[in-house]
Amino acid sequence: MPALIFDLDGTLVDTVYAHVFSWQRALADHGMDIPGWRIHRRIGMSGGLFTRAVGRELGHDLSEAQAEELQGRHDRLFRELLPPAARRPLPGAKGLLAELRQKGVTHGIATSGRRPGIDPSLASLEVPDEMVVVQRGDVARAKPEPDLFIECARRLGADPEICFVVGDAVWDLLAARRAGMLSIGLLSGGYGADELYRAGAYLVYRDAAELRESLDELGL
Repeated sequence: MPALIFDLDGTLVDTVYAHVFSWQRALADHGMDIPGWRIHRRIGMSGGLFTRAVGRELGHDLSEAQAEELQGRHDRLFRELLPPAARRPLPGAKGLLAELRQKGVTHGIATSGRRPGIDPSLASLEVPDEMVVVQRGDVARAKPEPDLFIECARRLGADPEICFVVGDAVWDLLAARRAGMLSIGLLSGGYGADELYRAGAYLVYRDAAELRESLDELGL
């Protein structure tokens, strides 16, 4: 039976645009003004990769210390904009995970976010403590590198060839391809279906609710 590996932000929890606004303010505080849509196209990378990529795009060579300072500023703004009690699962996300547990389907979460920052999002999904969750601090490289998904498959005891990665961003799908896994795109993070298909999505659904209704298409 296939195993499912889920991204977190924009796939299971409604946090993408809070990340966009937090990064936009953090960058502006450091004299780097950038439109929100350009930031959105980078969400899903780790914070370090994100800051370096945006810096290059704006012609700024950011030091490691500057990148860490920006990441810290983003994290504080994100907590202010979307405090733990305000984290909300995306439509169908809790029900989907609950059904997978009930059916005994192997699944886990692999996210570019870090603990403890991701803990309120996990709590909003009511995931059990024993669920496999791989976060940025567990691997050497973040998306679009495949490390997060490979490590999640290892902890699940699943062959990468039978894993489906479920994500909302092109970075998820590119990382899945590099891990040798099929990927499923969700529109809930703001990318268009054509973008997700071009990045390698096998199937694209509106959100976790539509995916739950279509599990039979995955052989589940």
